[in-house]
Amino acid sequence: MNNGTIHIIDAFTAEPFKGNPAAVCFTEKPLDDERMQLIAAEMNLSETAFLVPAGDHYSLRWFMPKAEVELCGHATLAAAHFLWETGQLDGKAAARFSTLSGMLTAVRDGKGIMLDFPSEPVTPDKAPDELIEALGLIPRFTGRNRMDYLIEVESERAVRELKPDSALLSALTARGVVVTARADAGAGYDFVSRAFYPALGVPEDPVTGSAHCALTPYWSKRLRRTEMTAYQASSRGGFLRVIDAGDRVKLIGEAVTVLKGELALDAGRN
Repeated sequence: MNNGTIHIIDAFTAEPFKGNPAAVCFTEKPLDDERMQLIAAEMNLSETAFLVPAGDHYSLRWFMPKAEVELCGHATLAAAHFLWETGQLDGKAAARFSTLSGMLTAVRDGKGIMLDFPSEPVTPDKAPDELIEALGLIPRFTGRNRMDYLIEVESERAVRELKPDSALLSALTARGVVVTARADAGAGYDFVSRAFYPALGVPEDPVTGSAHCALTPYWSKRLRRTEMTAYQASSRGGFLRVIDAGDRVKLIGEAVTVLKGELALDAGRN
């Protein structure tokens, strides 16, 4: 029995099988929390977005394989892409989402999609011994917001070569750890990062929109620029354009659909 649709969409990329894959589950009525968590675990992607019409906007919730999260960029970008691609929403209309982080919007921006997200700046914080041990380095800067630790290291090479201890990272009280550095000269982007969420079932996230809600204000102050280009150096890799807009950040990227399917919610029920 078909009770909805589920698409896999690669976000923050214009090429299939790059960027960050998100599952977008669209149903006419909300699913219960247990069912959403089971579907997210079944999909086993860094994020599954659950999208439900709600009058003049859409309800949007995000689940990692092991838990619901309060903010997710790439799955929001994927959800907006889904609405326009499937004709659920006119291509000239803004996509509006009611979420655990308030009302979020997405609009088309040339070939890309611009997300309007809350700024989530970090405040300086002492790095726990477990974090230092897990990363195997001494940070240049350690900060934290309501979600993650943000760690600046000495070079792009240090970011790319990092091999953190996932078990130690899982023991931290934060959602995850974002490691960043200024880009090498001539790189074509301004800063680089990687993001790790092993406690939530994602040892390394390919491209993390919500992490850039912290990275954008951080690097805006460091580089004295409001508009920047970012690269997340996971094995898949992904690019974002980011804008520091005070208490908001703009995250701009592209998306491509790689799989379309039906959701049989009655499967496995007696």
